[in-house]
Amino acid sequence: MRPASSHAERHVMRIFLTGATGFIGGSLAVALLESGHHVRGLTRSAEAGPALRDLGVDPVLGTLDDASVLAAEAQAADAVINAADSDHEASAAVLTEALAGSGKPLLHTSGSSIVGEPADGQAQDDVYTEADIVEGGSWEPSPDKTARVALDRMVLSAARSGVRSVVLCNSMIYGTGKGLNPDSVQVPRLVATARRSGVTRHIGPGENIWSNVHLDDMCDLYLRALEGAPPGSFYFVENGEADFRQITEAIATALRQPPPQPIDIDAAIAEWGYEPAVYALGSNSRVRAIRPRTELDWKPQHTSITGWISRSIRPT
Repeated sequence: MRPASSHAERHVMRIFLTGATGFIGGSLAVALLESGHHVRGLTRSAEAGPALRDLGVDPVLGTLDDASVLAAEAQAADAVINAADSDHEASAAVLTEALAGSGKPLLHTSGSSIVGEPADGQAQDDVYTEADIVEGGSWEPSPDKTARVALDRMVLSAARSGVRSVVLCNSMIYGTGKGLNPDSVQVPRLVATARRSGVTRHIGPGENIWSNVHLDDMCDLYLRALEGAPPGSFYFVENGEADFRQITEAIATALRQPPPQPIDIDAAIAEWGYEPAVYALGSNSRVRAIRPRTELDWKPQHTSITGWISRSIRPT
């Protein structure tokens, strides 16, 4: 497939975006606007409206539980990008139903913790591609991730109802957000704990590995998927991997702290909560983005999360 079109060649779309005030959604909003698209962004807070307008986003007041708002905006848009909550089944169902028979793109955001299992910082060898995740195959998610996988597959099945539905399954995203929220959910948690306590922590031995992707490369893939992904496509979003010992060593060095120290899983849950500790920071999530490279000519440019940490995180 040819590379994504230039700004001038792209078909300008009116896009309804959920999660417009978030890290992923806000960054996508800016990338979409820079590509010439018109963005209407869902926000729960009227107070966020002026800041969204300053970015160039038309704010839509509502929540993921406002089915009538979601349906009306989806039907009025040329495309929908759902970047608010990977686990909110009701909103995803409303969007797929509203777009049925339209042929419009629906890009749904998932996360590669779907392949993770509780590991308490221990390494695991399994590496997954898109082909491993297809429904009906031998792979099964952990019980904590069954609902998310079912939601992803529900979105993908909308392709049979005339929706150009696509699931983008992000790995660990690094980079500074371009919208209203600059922080992702993994590295900033580790940095915040280190700043508060004076000690950088990894769970257990820190040997668990996560694939990762730079925010700019992620945004590029969403734009390519918006333009040309076939209906029913599932894409991992990754370009490299690192274990948490490497990540926390880079954080400790950047903050001029002593070497990182282990934290046990119970203490980690108390510090960060169950889902972040067990999955986002304590599991392995090793994936390979084969299909976007072959189908969308995606060529990510950034390769080193530890290099980004060294360049971007400061002691104060």
